[in-house]
Amino acid sequence: MACIFFPSPIFGPIHSRRLGTSLGINLLPAEAKVCSFDCVYCECGFNKDHDAKRKLPTREEVRTALEKKLIYLQKTGVVPDVFTFAGNGEPTSHPDFDLIIDDTIELRDRYFPNAKISVLSNSTFLAREKVVKALAKVDNPIMKLDTVNADYIKRIDRPNAKYDVKGVIEKLKNMTVRPIIQTMFMKGEFEGQSVDNTTDEFVDPWIDVLEEIKPREVMIYTLDRDTPAAGLKKADKESLCKIRDKLERRGYRVMVSV
Repeated sequence: MACIFFPSPIFGPIHSRRLGTSLGINLLPAEAKVCSFDCVYCECGFNKDHDAKRKLPTREEVRTALEKKLIYLQKTGVVPDVFTFAGNGEPTSHPDFDLIIDDTIELRDRYFPNAKISVLSNSTFLAREKVVKALAKVDNPIMKLDTVNADYIKRIDRPNAKYDVKGVIEKLKNMTVRPIIQTMFMKGEFEGQSVDNTTDEFVDPWIDVLEEIKPREVMIYTLDRDTPAAGLKKADKESLCKIRDKLERRGYRVMVSV
């Protein structure tokens, strides 16, 4: 399957299914994946297939490239809805993530004060106090929680270090701002086993945990691009709408991307 890599440190703006006109900030190397997960559905491919030893962009490089891009966007009349930390892996893993967030807020306020700042994270670095404090400053801390089933996470999200889903849930509960929870739903198979997490067996315990986390919004979505693993399939609209209805009955604001 084809893989998608994003330029570093700035890319776009692109159209996001969930966020609108999004200016991307990639704190990982260009054309290399650096991630604490190795999800079988990742558009960037598997970790082992790419050179993760390339240098991360420095704080200064990110700031300079971002300001240059914002000046260009102002001149050309393009107005981003959001600045999104995403790209080729986990953005909060960058050692200067907190300082880069501060720089981004300053530049956003100077050039496009109405734009939001979003971070797409897999929630694995919430043990770092400076990461949690930085996430509290952004408009949209979008945190992944594909399931609360530890076996599924081990098999599908494939953390490359020790991962305790109960511990991650506790950290999500204790964030100083209410996060947005983002969950990938899909069907099909991987290595001969089902990856279907749209069934009540997976959905109901996940919703029960959301009651503890109390997110301000829930984003549910499915596959949109090629995946490195064969056999994966999009969750159908009917299944996603059923999950949406369950969430809305609990009073959640829900965004569905099919």
